[in-house]
Amino acid sequence: MTEYGRGPGSEPWHPDDPLYGDGGWGGQQAQQSYGGQPQYHPQQPQQQYGDWGTGEQHGYGDQSYPQYDEYGQQYAPQQPQHQQHQAPQQHQQPQYDQNGWPTGSYPQDPYAQQPAPYGGEQSDYYGAPEAYPPPEPPGRRRPEPEREPEPGTDWDPGPDQGEHAFFAGGDDEDGRDGEPDDRRGRGERRGGGDRRGGGKEKKRRSGLACLVVVAVFGGGLAGVSYFGYQFYQDRFGSAPDFAGSGNGEQVTVTIPKGSGGYAIGQVLKKMGVVKSVDAFVAAQAANPDGKNIQDGVYTLQKEMSAASAVELMLSPKSRDNLIIAEGKRNAAVYELIDARLEVEKGTTAKVAETRWKTLGLPDWAVNHPNVKDPLEGFLFPSSYAVAKGQKPEDVLRQMVARATEKYESLDFETKAKSLGLEGPWELVTVASLVQAEGKTHDDFRKMSEVIYNRLKPTNTETYQLLQFDSTFNYLKGESNIDIAESEIKSNKDPYNTYTNKGLPPGPIGNPGDDAVKAALNPTSDGWIYFVATDGVNKTEFARTHDEFLKLKDKFNAR
Repeated sequence: MTEYGRGPGSEPWHPDDPLYGDGGWGGQQAQQSYGGQPQYHPQQPQQQYGDWGTGEQHGYGDQSYPQYDEYGQQYAPQQPQHQQHQAPQQHQQPQYDQNGWPTGSYPQDPYAQQPAPYGGEQSDYYGAPEAYPPPEPPGRRRPEPEREPEPGTDWDPGPDQGEHAFFAGGDDEDGRDGEPDDRRGRGERRGGGDRRGGGKEKKRRSGLACLVVVAVFGGGLAGVSYFGYQFYQDRFGSAPDFAGSGNGEQVTVTIPKGSGGYAIGQVLKKMGVVKSVDAFVAAQAANPDGKNIQDGVYTLQKEMSAASAVELMLSPKSRDNLIIAEGKRNAAVYELIDARLEVEKGTTAKVAETRWKTLGLPDWAVNHPNVKDPLEGFLFPSSYAVAKGQKPEDVLRQMVARATEKYESLDFETKAKSLGLEGPWELVTVASLVQAEGKTHDDFRKMSEVIYNRLKPTNTETYQLLQFDSTFNYLKGESNIDIAESEIKSNKDPYNTYTNKGLPPGPIGNPGDDAVKAALNPTSDGWIYFVATDGVNKTEFARTHDEFLKLKDKFNAR
């Protein structure tokens, strides 16, 4: 007797088994449904079953077998409601084993082709989609087909192809040790030993998974917090800044031409002068003179507050640029460059003499005869970032570019023709003469008119002779005020405007911005003579020769 009262069967059935409660294979009819409740079919005719040994049909009256209830007590079989009338047939008595199962060969499924009695249709209790298959004896049972693996997805949950133990509760094996065996499935009872054997490993993996999850979420939270703080600081917080006027460590900073506030701030931050670009931009905007910061070389300190850096850059004390003064001749500029680059004296002059064609002169500034220095007039007066380590040709190229940009922005080619000149080259020469002869900026426009009036073919005062001491000093490389008349008239050099009509072959210096503008816009008051009556800064102008003689006497009487 087994625990379910089915007799001494080798495989007791569980109540959850769909075959539990069946009456057996001897032609008996199951009396109880699943769960132990009887089933009634009052209007459904019950069909008789034949012999399994021959496949013939027999009523319950032909042969009966003892039937047992679920507690092993024998009871009388029920009589069929209707008896099918058939002629008795001879058949072989089936043989049964000790468990009540027929032995020998088995015919085909007796349920397959049963005629419905009384012309009605027999209900197929096993044909519903959700019904279980009809029971079979142990000898004919087939292994349950393996389930096809579920189609894979793009997400790979891991080597177990399922939920991780951390999320699926894989550690609950130990917690179920006290649970009764009858509450577990048959699969657990059969393979429980193997599963429990891997409990520790699953616990270890669950702990590692916990650490990984904590690390991932913790790192993500830290990243979100950091970037959130940065976003808040950028939008609403004050920019990082140093305090004080520096740590005492000096640094040389070069600000490129055309740099705005952000560009300057980036250079200063890179050199360690300020702590942030935004702090410098804010300090520059707060200073009324902040926009006056120019390109060039500055000597600053590291770790300065943005406000102190702005103040120092506006002070002449910080400027370390090479300053080219207005009217400076090229010979003097070359010496300044040599000194700043700390190279041998004469290095820059030699580069200018041998490589002048490669330094960026415009086409209209080349191939002029008798020119002493092709770069004269093109080393534009300004402030240049020049420091040791640079090459002379790079410095010269920077200056030529600045002058070319200035002349082209003022449309020299067009303006030269309107002023009666042959081209922009002559306009640069006029500007250099204005710069050299004018003592003050107020004199420049009058001096420009003197030049244009003396160049006119209708000039009957000097007959196209400029008669400028500055041109003679240029060819001599001097700057004398008192020049002997005999010396001047004996020198026939093309740059001597006492003996040669018209303009000199080229510029005699580097004109500044005011002299250039004056050359483009002379006065129209009829000035043709001038004298520096004090010999230094005061220049007086005359329209006639007699007025000129009076001014000359004034000069000699000083």
